[in-house]
Amino acid sequence: MDKSLPNGRLLVDIARRADQLGFSTLATIGRIAYPSYDELLTLAAAAGATERIGLLTDILLAPVREPILLARQAAALDQLSRGRFVLGVGVGARQDDFAVTGFNFHDRGQRLDAALDLMHRAWRGEPVPGSDRAVTPRPVNGHSVPMMFGGRADRSIERVVKYGIGYTQGGGNPEGLKGMMERVNAAWQAAGRAGKPEFRALGYFALGDEVHEEAHSNVVDYYGDWGEGVWKGTVKSVEEARERVKAYEEGGCDELLLFMTAPATAQAERLAEAVL
Repeated sequence: MDKSLPNGRLLVDIARRADQLGFSTLATIGRIAYPSYDELLTLAAAAGATERIGLLTDILLAPVREPILLARQAAALDQLSRGRFVLGVGVGARQDDFAVTGFNFHDRGQRLDAALDLMHRAWRGEPVPGSDRAVTPRPVNGHSVPMMFGGRADRSIERVVKYGIGYTQGGGNPEGLKGMMERVNAAWQAAGRAGKPEFRALGYFALGDEVHEEAHSNVVDYYGDWGEGVWKGTVKSVEEARERVKAYEEGGCDELLLFMTAPATAQAERLAEAVL
């Protein structure tokens, strides 16, 4: 329901406060068939309001976007944020996100692979169909916008190894992430890639009994049939927040992203008091 959406300026205020409090990353969740704020525009606003905090799409539905335009937007955000942006992408699982954009749901993985090749060519400044010159700003690192990938299929792991800096878990638990870490690490080493992949995970929180009704409504509205399950796993107390962070930390996760279910700067402050 539209009334559950925060004022856009509130998101900027939350971003600024999270930066001040010392959080490591601001992240967005991707939907199209929902009246949420566009991820890249929102993170661009956050980039202008902050100084050091990382920015991540966790995840953006790349198969419902035109590849060259997405490459241009991502490279611009990478530059505007001075290299703080990571483009997290996945294939998506909801057919309505594809229906409203006119893209085919059933070939989304194949189209994503083609898009990734084209986007990286564009970031390197190579010619792309229709142009014999560069079409995107050059990324801060000189060759590509840093990327992470979600999903549990073998193709997701292949994309991490070929294009990514790591893997991001879209919900679940530490045990589930551990299984994916083993698969990704094995593929990474088999491909001969240097270093090691990063691992991130997401969860949800609502701290304070007075926000639980609003938070529950928001979660169910956003996730529909999946909502009650997501709400059950939402962190609802300081103790749960500390336990969740500790469990992921002990499992080897590099960063746990906890998403507000009742947006307010006070929620950022409560979470900081609990876990920072």
